[in-house]
Amino acid sequence: MTPEPPLDILLLLIPLSVALVLLIGAGFWWSVSSGQFDDLEGPAHRILADDDRAAPPPPMDTKPPSGALTEIKLSSVDDR
Repeated sequence: MTPEPPLDILLLLIPLSVALVLLIGAGFWWSVSSGQFDDLEGPAHRILADDDRAAPPPPMDTKPPSGALTEIKLSSVDDR
C-alpha cells in the first residue's frame, strides 16, 4: 500500500476555511449594520459621571484696570 500524499487534505480544508471566514464576516457585517453594537447605556452613565461643580472664579488682579474709578465722592445735601 502506498500512503496518500498529505497535501490532499488541503483541498478540503482551504475551501472550508474560506467559507467559514465568509460566513463569520457576513454575520459580523449584519450585526454592525443592524445596530447590535450600539451603545445604549453609555449616555446614561455619562450623565451620572458628569461633574456639576462650579468652575473656580478667575484670579483677582492686584491693581485695578486702567481708567477704572477707584474712589467715588458723594456729595451730601448740606454741601450745596
